[in-house]
Amino acid sequence: MLRFILMRLGKAAIILIAILTLNFFLIHAAPGDPAAVMAGEAGAADAKFIAQLREQFGLDKPLLTQLGIYLKGVLQFDLGFSYRQQMPVADLILDRLPATLLLTMTAFVISLLLGTLAGVLASARVGKWSDTAISTLALLFYATPLYWAALMAVLLFSVYFNWLPGFGYETVGANYTGFRRALDIGQHLILPATTLGLFFMAVYMRMTRASMLEVSQLDFVKTARAKGLKSSIIQRRHIFRNAMLPVVTLAGLQAGQLVGGAVLTETVFAWPGIGRLMFEALAQRDYNLLLGVFFVSAAMVLLFNLITDILYRFVDPRIRVA
Repeated sequence: MLRFILMRLGKAAIILIAILTLNFFLIHAAPGDPAAVMAGEAGAADAKFIAQLREQFGLDKPLLTQLGIYLKGVLQFDLGFSYRQQMPVADLILDRLPATLLLTMTAFVISLLLGTLAGVLASARVGKWSDTAISTLALLFYATPLYWAALMAVLLFSVYFNWLPGFGYETVGANYTGFRRALDIGQHLILPATTLGLFFMAVYMRMTRASMLEVSQLDFVKTARAKGLKSSIIQRRHIFRNAMLPVVTLAGLQAGQLVGGAVLTETVFAWPGIGRLMFEALAQRDYNLLLGVFFVSAAMVLLFNLITDILYRFVDPRIRVA
């Protein structure tokens, strides 16, 4: 197991460097000059001032030289300096990362639990009206644009009924502490986490249903039925456990994607996470900050993939035997 983890970490490091290099060239190929943007906001957009800004932030150096400086800094755990926020990139990301992890992990748990439960119920009632209703709802959640669902959730539950706060991480100026602050954050978390979770719940539901129907037709399940085992035992011990293997794979892939894929949700709900930070950095042409967010997002995807591979060895004993 240790050898397997070390090999995967080595491969992940190579992939991460390749991703950083590709992102660096893609970002610098995009139109727009950050020095010109900063000079325009300062009200002094003359060529001399822009040249001074480019020299100050190293934008006048050749592209390969900038890439070498950036990769050297990453290897030293230095993600650079945000020339727009006037702060180290690592400090900005660490300040926003807990909010993103709270949002995405809550949405992940909601989607996985509800999606798996709905898939099990649908497979147990295949061909009946309840199966059709669950499948239709899942398809509706999957087909609905995420930003539209988020806006409708704000209008319905926050504006119309006034049940839940619609924006922000916590109540501004309330200065809550302890359990009261945790409760306040939880109330602000309900709408964005549920909105984000419903989209992925549909994926898990359809995967669980299809996988359980496929496993239920295998020979060992037929043998269990012929031996007279109870239907509940067959569903729980024989079908469900084996049907979860593709769901575990899918969950591991999407857990990493959620961290970098909550941009729309965080923007609509004004959630102070790295997704919204990435959107702000893109609008401001803050190259270092944008590259730092991409680095963290890619690292999280690779980390969750590694965790999935390790969990797969415990879920499926045949992998350990091999």
